[in-house]
Amino acid sequence: GTDLFTDLPSPFTVTRYHSLAIERETLPECLEITAETDDGEIMAVAHKELPVFGVQFHPESVLSEYGHELLNNFLKYAK
Repeated sequence: GTDLFTDLPSPFTVTRYHSLAIERETLPECLEITAETDDGEIMAVAHKELPVFGVQFHPESVLSEYGHELLNNFLKYAK
């Protein structure tokens, strides 16, 4: 289905300003990983049934590629 990364290239560069990370072994069954770094660090998740998303980076940063596109994909769910 449609998600935050619809029509975006893979991979692309994002920026984060912290060292917080989701631990794979603590991820609830209701969430699926939708993006991760080359070394396997989780960067985004989505609920398997609800339109609920989470990212571990800053799409609004000028240092993140495709931030506007990602935010536009998110706003599609707000309508």
